[in-house]
Amino acid sequence: MTNSSSPWLDDACSLVDAFRAGTISPTEALEGSVAAIEASGLNAFCHLDLDAARERAATADVSLPFGGVPMGIKELEQVDGWPYTEASLVFADRMGTFDTTQVTRLRGAGAVLVGQTTASEFGGVNCTTTKLHGTTGNPWQLDRTPGGSSGGSAAAVAGGLVPIASGGDGGGSIRIPASFTGLFGLKSTFGRIPKGPAAHQPPLTVTVGCVSRSVRDTARWFDVCNGFDSRDTLSLPRVDGWEAGLDSFDLAGKRAVISVDLGAAIVEPRVAALVIEAAEQLIAAARLTRVDVVVALPQGGIEWAMSNLVGLAGTLGDRWPDCRDDLTPEIQIGMDIAGPTFNLASAGVGEMFRIEVNEAMADIFDQADFVFASVNPDVAFNAAGPLPMTVGGVDLMTEYGFEKAVGNNGALTIPANLTGNPAVAIPVGTVDGLPVGLQVIGKHHEEQLLLDLARVAERERPWPLVAPGVG
Repeated sequence: MTNSSSPWLDDACSLVDAFRAGTISPTEALEGSVAAIEASGLNAFCHLDLDAARERAATADVSLPFGGVPMGIKELEQVDGWPYTEASLVFADRMGTFDTTQVTRLRGAGAVLVGQTTASEFGGVNCTTTKLHGTTGNPWQLDRTPGGSSGGSAAAVAGGLVPIASGGDGGGSIRIPASFTGLFGLKSTFGRIPKGPAAHQPPLTVTVGCVSRSVRDTARWFDVCNGFDSRDTLSLPRVDGWEAGLDSFDLAGKRAVISVDLGAAIVEPRVAALVIEAAEQLIAAARLTRVDVVVALPQGGIEWAMSNLVGLAGTLGDRWPDCRDDLTPEIQIGMDIAGPTFNLASAGVGEMFRIEVNEAMADIFDQADFVFASVNPDVAFNAAGPLPMTVGGVDLMTEYGFEKAVGNNGALTIPANLTGNPAVAIPVGTVDGLPVGLQVIGKHHEEQLLLDLARVAERERPWPLVAPGVG
């Protein structure tokens, strides 16, 4: 019997198996998570709903896919009766009035929602530090960031607080934190899991999903959450058999290209070397065919940011510019730049850039089935920021200028958001004691091939399910 004060440090699927075998109860698992959260210095949770969670755990139906599993929900996702601040002081007093479709489906699958995990403000920065909730630490090294915007979810899962948590990815916000904390993350084909009710359609970059300790956990999540919903008219038809279909696809002969930097980023040399080593090992183990394809995706962090700031301007409404001092510096700067300058002409530039990236990605996938790259340019940086402007000893501002320097942090992940392609982050090792992730981008609607490829990696190069020293 597991000590009820100890959190579950294996994956979520094994926890359900343990419930069904009677070796631990949902109440014991929940109390283990609660004790870990209360003892943690990670600042990964910003709201707990323990009375409801305890009631839910006591009556959990463990025959369900996530029956009794304690999990966190990212604070950018609305939950009825929970704070809905979007990690901003501007909305510090706002409450959620409904459950998202994803949350509704998780409840239906038996999940025990413990509370809300921290995020970056409005999901706009790839570190998790806000004026509302402070700074979230990385369980691998507390003074480093777990990434953003799903940083609290990643810190909670890698830090042993809950076995799985929700995330969202509009420019790398699942893959970046997964990579920085040694977890697995899938950014699905755009529309795979609905974003309703009241779904924001533009920008057409954001997907929702999870950060997890294992490939099968993510597969089960997609079994539960995917499928069309009329409140998100861009959501895709349901696909069944994500978990049951693992290891069933023939990967032999599929074409793979390695491009660590996607022709767009400056990557720390030791990170690049580790990514190449892991990619070559995975290509051999999966019996893929390596092909030489020129990968030179245009970098457009500014164009991506501008399109997202349009939505933010709508969210802030007439609160801007009076609310400026309540915003984090990165959001302030974005609004300062976008507010006076964004117009029809700049919207047109952004759309033409999206088309350019999509055409470039389509040309690549005419010649390949998988693209292997790094997830991040470097290992996790300072927990409180700022975003690094030096990579591998190279001063990006001096060598490449403002736009390249600022855009480098998301240059590896943003392209798949702009095109809607699925992509996974797979843990492959460490540099200076901090995790490094291999990114594999796939063709539209072929997430299940990516999951099977990740399963090969999971067997060939097993990763620790939680950070060293946890538990």
